[in-house]
Amino acid sequence: MSTTGGEPHTPNFPSGRLTQVSTSGQIDSGSLGKPKRARLRDVIGDMPILVKISAFWLTLVVFGAIYAKLDVAVFGGVLPLQDPNLQTNNFDVAIGGFGDGEPLESPSGSHWLGTDAIARDTFSRIVHGGWVSLIVAGVSASFGIIVGGFFGSLVGFVRGRTESVVMAGIDVILAFPALILLLALVSIFEVRSLTLISLVIGVLSIPAYARVARANSLAISNREFVLAARSIGSRPRTILFREVIPNVMPTLIAYAMVSAAFVIVVEGSLSFLGLSVQLPQSTWGNMINQARRDIKANTAQVIWPSLALSVTVLSLNQVGDFFQRRGANRDAAL
Repeated sequence: MSTTGGEPHTPNFPSGRLTQVSTSGQIDSGSLGKPKRARLRDVIGDMPILVKISAFWLTLVVFGAIYAKLDVAVFGGVLPLQDPNLQTNNFDVAIGGFGDGEPLESPSGSHWLGTDAIARDTFSRIVHGGWVSLIVAGVSASFGIIVGGFFGSLVGFVRGRTESVVMAGIDVILAFPALILLLALVSIFEVRSLTLISLVIGVLSIPAYARVARANSLAISNREFVLAARSIGSRPRTILFREVIPNVMPTLIAYAMVSAAFVIVVEGSLSFLGLSVQLPQSTWGNMINQARRDIKANTAQVIWPSLALSVTVLSLNQVGDFFQRRGANRDAAL
């Protein structure tokens, strides 16, 4: 320090050599390897054409199922979608006679995919059947992401005795064969309820999600932005909910799409065996089961629900694989 005219003088340091320090107590995690959120436009732009087609099909299935449910539950069947249980050749009170529909009718303007063995509209039944698959897959993914994702992220972060206890319970649930347990419950209790089937499949989905979340949580807990949060004294609960779980979620959502494909196949298998929701509610599985009896007379009535099931499962796998590859590439780049 020098003096000029008897007054102290502080030298001026070059501003380029000074580093700005945050006074808020927070660290810029962008420079510490924390993944950045991608914009929807960028994600869609990175999709191959097959994945885009798959995503479009899944969007149609979801909106079609919601539309069908609203038609029945809210609008009382006034929307332009035929009643899936209406036998178009049965007696019609409005006209005072029998309808003009025919069993196993070929596709036409009034019945886009024809009719089944008792003259019900096949297109309407397929659209309504998508609601069952949507609910089962949605409940399974919700249980897996919320319950399995939380416990998996927790044990991967805290480790120790908590991890041993929780993973022991996960292994017990994982030991039950899912399809056999479902068959046993439906046969014993004789309750073919969509709610029961969805809940059981949801509970049995928890272990797989928990294992995926734990594996990702173990890796994320050692990343720079988590270590930085520890170093500034953040509480473990804050780190878990603000740093670990949000970065585990993208992987879980990608896994949920692949897992949903398996869940839809399981529900379709139960429906085919007559152990899913009660008739006459339509599902893709029971439509295949009912149409197989007339496969020689009209093969198309087996093909349409089979295509709906197969294309939906294929689309879920395509979209899920895309997001898994995208996540793996993102982690490798960091």
